[in-house]
Amino acid sequence: MVVLDAKNGEILAAVNQPSFNPNTRSSLKESLYRNRALTDVFEPGSTVKPFVVAAALDGGYVSPNATFATHGTYQIGRNTVKDVHNYGTLDLTHVIKKSSNVGVSMMALKMPPKYFWGVYHRLGFGISAGSGFPGEASGTLMDYKRWHDFDRAILSFGYGLSSSALQLARAYTALADDGILHSVSLLKREEDDDAVRVFSAKTAISVRKMMETVLMKDGTAYEARVDGYTAAGKTGTVKKASGSRGYTEKNYFAVFAGMAPASDPRLIIVVMIDEPSAGQYYGGLVSAPVFSKVMAGALRILEVAPDQEETMPILLTQKSQ
Repeated sequence: MVVLDAKNGEILAAVNQPSFNPNTRSSLKESLYRNRALTDVFEPGSTVKPFVVAAALDGGYVSPNATFATHGTYQIGRNTVKDVHNYGTLDLTHVIKKSSNVGVSMMALKMPPKYFWGVYHRLGFGISAGSGFPGEASGTLMDYKRWHDFDRAILSFGYGLSSSALQLARAYTALADDGILHSVSLLKREEDDDAVRVFSAKTAISVRKMMETVLMKDGTAYEARVDGYTAAGKTGTVKKASGSRGYTEKNYFAVFAGMAPASDPRLIIVVMIDEPSAGQYYGGLVSAPVFSKVMAGALRILEVAPDQEETMPILLTQKSQ
């Protein structure tokens, strides 16, 4: 898990479980030594879909009122993109809310490969986040000159590229801070002198509103809601690669990336759980509750004022008899 300051890219936390006690030498495992939030990579899955929508809007390849006839499957050459359900015709908001692979693939194929790659590249995919941490991962992003149509499709729902939790959290600053992508820092700072604009403010705000619907009761991450605050985010449920055998059918990464308060984000949190073992593996059921609990506590510690007071729990006291 990574917690970032949405306003300046400061890394407030980078946490791994299981952890280890350096004083207990007998049971130490080498695999536990590294800070996996910064050094290990995974395919981010559907958490990248908001970037695709933002790229398509900013480039003028889709209009804000565009709709997509998804019908559950989408044939691209000899390959088929599938949704979990047939969602019918979806607007942009519902492509994100329902996490439609078909809808986002249709968007991706409207964008020239060089432009699409350029947005991912500017967001920091395939490049070290630059925190200076030893062994920090760069992830991978294939050169657009080698892309086929199906490559564009799978890249739009987070396969075919890899990212660390830190890289993904950093990319989310471009949505949280009204289009401004921040560099990251392990040292405390007030401002980010290396911030760059990736999306227009209008597009970032619009996509952030779409991401709020993900946390609604009929969205994919109702368990991510934060009492007293608006929040926005995106789930990712990613099949794990199995070398030359493609992808496994039983092993998953469960991911949730989000921000709060959604009206003016202060924090970004990315939660990635490798092979959840509790019988559930969807990001909205496994990682979203972790986001909710950590975000609620962090906002309290930072004394961030609630922006949705009507959802705050009411404590009732029973009068003594």
